[in-house]
Amino acid sequence: MSQLLCVGTVAFDKIETPFGKTDKILGGAATYIGLSASNFEGVDIGIVSVVGEDFPDEYINIFKDRDINIEGLKIVEGGKSFFWSGKYHNDMNTRDTLDTQLNVLENFDPVVPENYKNADIVMLGNLHPAVQMSVIDQVNNPKLIILDTMNFWMDTTLELLHKTIAKVDVITINDEEARQLSGEYSLVKAARKIRDMGPDYVVIKKGEHGALLFYNDEMFFAPALPLEDIFDPTGAGDTFAGGFSGYLAQTKDISFKNMKSAIIHGSNLASFCVEKFGTEKMLQLTEDEIKRRLEHFENLTQFEINLT
Repeated sequence: MSQLLCVGTVAFDKIETPFGKTDKILGGAATYIGLSASNFEGVDIGIVSVVGEDFPDEYINIFKDRDINIEGLKIVEGGKSFFWSGKYHNDMNTRDTLDTQLNVLENFDPVVPENYKNADIVMLGNLHPAVQMSVIDQVNNPKLIILDTMNFWMDTTLELLHKTIAKVDVITINDEEARQLSGEYSLVKAARKIRDMGPDYVVIKKGEHGALLFYNDEMFFAPALPLEDIFDPTGAGDTFAGGFSGYLAQTKDISFKNMKSAIIHGSNLASFCVEKFGTEKMLQLTEDEIKRRLEHFENLTQFEINLT
């Protein structure tokens, strides 16, 4: 059985979109990554994160019910879990952060469980680069290390971020972040500069406009599936990362050709995430729904070009 180690936040979110709002609900990068990756059979998933004493047992049981190992989930007695609140604009692509409470995340010192130090794939969710580097230092030569980051770390700890990026195989960022990190407006030039920083593969997420994969002089574009309803984009990027890494772990193939398929699987799962608030849709998802939507992706991307 292939092992996937997921590192990131397990948290509370409070979300407002043009379609409604929530009270505190389950969120966090590691949550979405783990739930998404759990759709792939034959993958042993472990998460590394931290929560406070206020984190309810019903949320802990969600991980257990999906066979996600929580040995690396530290519960701090007397502490409060990470909390984020945000409001999305009408275009659903931009949002305002209303409140961020680091709480137990502020002093998070990740500890990789002994039985996951030899994980085949390590998925580093968006966290402080020092936390990501600490995990890299604890694992034993994984086949693939994937890193997600954001512009906040580019603004506040760029030097350490560069050192961390140099140690990973794949980086996943959105188009705005790729431009900021590279200083290039062209995403092709941006990807080339980012590859020069260390990663062999660069995945640039473009939200409703799909995703790009760059490797050497090759590139691949996967469109996003047009959806009738988008209620909440929160966690879509992490759900993509979970689908991407989960598929690679299941297939045990990290070639560029197979990464193209992984991009599709990641995009497929992310398309479900946005249809409900928070993790609601991911918790209801069935195998048949996933397969049917994959067929839609196949129909969307197949086109025979007549060159005569």
